[in-house]
Amino acid sequence: MSTSIPPLNGDCSIATWLDHPVGGAILRELLAQGGQTADAFAPVRTLPLKRLVELSRGAFTQETLDEVVRRADAGEVPEGAPPATEAPPQASAPAVPLREWTERIDQGRFTGRTVIVTGAGSGIGRATASRVAREGGRVIAVDVSQDRLDDLVSSHGGADIVPLVADITDDEGVARIVAAAGETIDALANIAGIMDDMTPVAEVTDAVWQRVFRVNVDGTMKLMRAVIPAMLAQGGGSIVNTASEAALRGSAAGAAYTASKHAVVGLTKSSAFMYGPSGIRVNAVAPGPTITNIEASFASPLGAERVRTGMAVMPPPVDADALAASITFLLSDDGVNVNGVVLASDGGWSAA
Repeated sequence: MSTSIPPLNGDCSIATWLDHPVGGAILRELLAQGGQTADAFAPVRTLPLKRLVELSRGAFTQETLDEVVRRADAGEVPEGAPPATEAPPQASAPAVPLREWTERIDQGRFTGRTVIVTGAGSGIGRATASRVAREGGRVIAVDVSQDRLDDLVSSHGGADIVPLVADITDDEGVARIVAAAGETIDALANIAGIMDDMTPVAEVTDAVWQRVFRVNVDGTMKLMRAVIPAMLAQGGGSIVNTASEAALRGSAAGAAYTASKHAVVGLTKSSAFMYGPSGIRVNAVAPGPTITNIEASFASPLGAERVRTGMAVMPPPVDADALAASITFLLSDDGVNVNGVVLASDGGWSAA
């Protein structure tokens, strides 16, 4: 008996493609050509297929995406795969499909607001800058890469984005950020950060420790210190710092990163207590596994073995847009009654 097969496009999740009798066969054929199986997609199954163009670093191009969609639309099942009208032989009764999250823009939520976003060239920072801009805000987009900032601006034609190359650990760079914002600074999203090399404390080097703390703690503190006077003068503001699951547990990273993110939580809670009566809300988001351009490296066999053991049971990574949804909630007036919290935006990892 013939069954109706829903159409596929680049916005459909990778899981939807893999479960599709035509789309799944096409993707598995592509993977096999590179010596891989569908297991390679396990960490990104929930993402739209089109995200592979960005994430694959040239291995899956826009042209490849267009061709895959064309083949699926035409029902071109690779040789040896089951016909499009038949279920794969190994298929069992279909489970209830999970609802897929879709970003919903709140038009005008940041209209008239100036928001500083660090790390705005990629990952969570870019997603946050993008969402604030699309919701009407003026974004001071800070990054160390001019190319990434140029791409952000070009991707958001007509948006009020002020790109600024600056180092958040440098006092002169921080001063330029504040100057670019102007007299009114409504919100700060402290997102720029770096990873460590997963070394435990007995193996961590001074260089790794100092570099991680310089960016993750010193940079966060310097920008908070720089923007709070303006927020005090205007009667309030909102700051969101980026902590991590590593700020809530010991199994997510090495000693330097873990300690640095615990320090970010301390900065957040102290500042929320100190400045809450002045109308300044200070919160933190603790991301779980998120697809960004920050790559983990393992300089320690012990660190690699222990961290990978912990990560084996964590939820799959999410797209940075999901973190931007949490961050912009706290940045905006929607978070009016939230101050001094560490919001675990981790897909339930912290509940395990």
